[in-house]
Amino acid sequence: MRIVPQFLLVTLLCCCATVAQPDLSSQGFTQSPHFGEWVREATFDPDARYVVNAPADFDPDRPTQVVFYGLPNGNTIEQTIGQRMYEGLDWHFDIQHIGAQIRHLRQLITDRNLVVVYLEASPRSWPSWRQNHEGSNALIAQLLEEATAGLGEDQTWALTGHSGGGSLIFGHINGQSEIPDRVTRIALLDANYAYSDKYHHGAKLLEWLHRNPENHLVVVAYDDRNITFNGERVVSDTGGTYRATTVRMIPRLERDVQFEHWQEGDILHWTAMDGQIDIRVHTNPENRILHTVLVGEMNGLIHALTVGTPLAGEAGTLEMGRVYEDWIQEGD
Repeated sequence: MRIVPQFLLVTLLCCCATVAQPDLSSQGFTQSPHFGEWVREATFDPDARYVVNAPADFDPDRPTQVVFYGLPNGNTIEQTIGQRMYEGLDWHFDIQHIGAQIRHLRQLITDRNLVVVYLEASPRSWPSWRQNHEGSNALIAQLLEEATAGLGEDQTWALTGHSGGGSLIFGHINGQSEIPDRVTRIALLDANYAYSDKYHHGAKLLEWLHRNPENHLVVVAYDDRNITFNGERVVSDTGGTYRATTVRMIPRLERDVQFEHWQEGDILHWTAMDGQIDIRVHTNPENRILHTVLVGEMNGLIHALTVGTPLAGEAGTLEMGRVYEDWIQEGD
C-alpha cells in the first residue's frame, strides 16, 4: 500500500519538474508583475543604466536573440517600454511601446529566447554621452558584454535604436575592426544621423553583410528636410535622416551592390543582396514630424526585426495601426 503513493509522488514531482517555470534570480533577475517577465536593472559606470527583459518562459537550452535598444534622446527606459495611458501620464509613455512590440513578437518567435536590453545614457542622449566620455566606443563594447552576462553562450545580437540611439550603434561599429559575428541584424529606426564613411561605416557594413547571408541591415527614415516645430525648421540644410540615407548611405552602398528601387504608397523602398539590405523612406507628403510615428504607430521595431524573415508581414507591417495593442502593460 505504501509503494503506490510513493510512486505517485515521484511521478508527480517529475511531471512538475518538466513544466517548472525558469528561475533567473541567480543571475540577478526579478520577476515582473507584467506578463511574468524577468527583469534585471543595473547602472554602468560611467553615466549609463540598462534594463534586461527576458520572457517568462526563458529556456537556457534554447538559443537567445538579444535585442539591444539604444534609447532616443530625452526618453527614459520606462517611457520607452511604454504603458497604457491614463489622465496625467506623461505622453512619452505612449509613443514607442517597445515592450509591447517585443511581447507581440514573442508569440510568433518560439524557437529562441527573445531578450531586449534597454540602454539609457545620462544625460538622456547617446551622442552627448559619447562626446563627454573618452574611449566611449570601447565603453559601449563593455556595456553590451556586461548586459548580456548570464544569458548563456548561444547568443545572437540585434543592434537597434531610435533617434540618438543610433549613435550607440555607430559607436560600437567604430570601436571594432569588423562587426562581430554574433551581430546578425542592425536596424536603424530613424537613427542613422551618425552614418559617415569617414569612419568606414559603409565598408564595415558591406563586409559584415557579405560574411553571412543571414545578416540584415534595416533602415527606416522619412523625408524630414522641411519639417517645422513652432514655425521653425527642425533640420539643417545638411542634417536629418533623409539626407543621411539618400545622400550618404545609399550612394556608398550601391558602389558595391545593386539596389532594386520602387515606391509603394508613401514609402520608397531600396533592397539589395536578396533582401539582406532593406531601406525604407517615408516620403512624408503632408510634411509631418514622423520621427516617433515610424516607431510606435507604424510598428517600427516589429518591422525591423522581421523584415527578410518568414515572419515579415505576418508579425506586422510598417504602416499605421498598432498590431501590439493587447501587449501594452497596465501600470508602472
